[in-house]
Amino acid sequence: MEKNNKVAVVCCSNGQSSNYRDKIKHLKDTLAQIGLVPVFSDFIYEKDSVFSGTGEERAKCLMEFYQNDEIKAIYDISGGDIANEILPYLDFEIISRCKKLFWGYSDLTTIINAIYAKTGRTSVLYQIRNLIYGDNVNQISNFTSTIFNGTDDLFSFRYEFKQKEYMHGIVVGGNIRCLLKLAGTEYWPDMNQKILLLESLNGGVPQMVTYLNQLKQIGAFDKINGILLGTFTKMEELQSSPSIVDLVKQYAGSDMPVAETKEIGHGISSKGIVIGEEICLRSCSSTVNRL
Repeated sequence: MEKNNKVAVVCCSNGQSSNYRDKIKHLKDTLAQIGLVPVFSDFIYEKDSVFSGTGEERAKCLMEFYQNDEIKAIYDISGGDIANEILPYLDFEIISRCKKLFWGYSDLTTIINAIYAKTGRTSVLYQIRNLIYGDNVNQISNFTSTIFNGTDDLFSFRYEFKQKEYMHGIVVGGNIRCLLKLAGTEYWPDMNQKILLLESLNGGVPQMVTYLNQLKQIGAFDKINGILLGTFTKMEELQSSPSIVDLVKQYAGSDMPVAETKEIGHGISSKGIVIGEEICLRSCSSTVNRL
């Protein structure tokens, strides 16, 4: 991407509270300061309950940004619960022809994986609001060097194997709760020979047992090449026992390669990962190899 490019800022999940206006202004100023020209959706703030607009309205706005050749990337600043409401209104044929990347995290896991499932296109699991939080100096450095200079700084993360020593495949997944909203729909990504990324903000042991058993019962663990665990914020805060690693080993089985990173998830220091991109992880290396 070049300096002074226009980028879209959207809110496809829950609308932002009006209390966040100062933070969003800060984000707008930050994007401008690093050399981007942010163009904001008309559907950012809550208007009716958690809705910034109807699902159809939010989808239409997103599609207008996809079709606008001046827009070079699309950053979603939301999270919550309602992103999958827009999926039936998206034109995946148009999206398949666009090279611009969609960026988002948490509930945007639904849109990111739907894009891959329907088009084969990549998207980025990353929250652009990290540029204004407590780790903003590092975040801005990693982000700008990646988007302007083509480095891997934002996507290079450290990991450790917890079971087996190697995994290779295309990355799918994201937030475990939100990913499972796609199960049984046309938007569920093909799991064959994939690396399944899983992370979570809320939820303890009972919730993770539910999610992991659903993944097991729909056959995901029989198809994938490995599991990459990001941060599980609430479980780590509570120092839950069994841990998420223990639970994954139990339900995915002892033959499943499992690696863990503390650098992908909901933390303000989190890095990004490209969903739909092929990567290779080895126990003899501590940083990801993008292919």
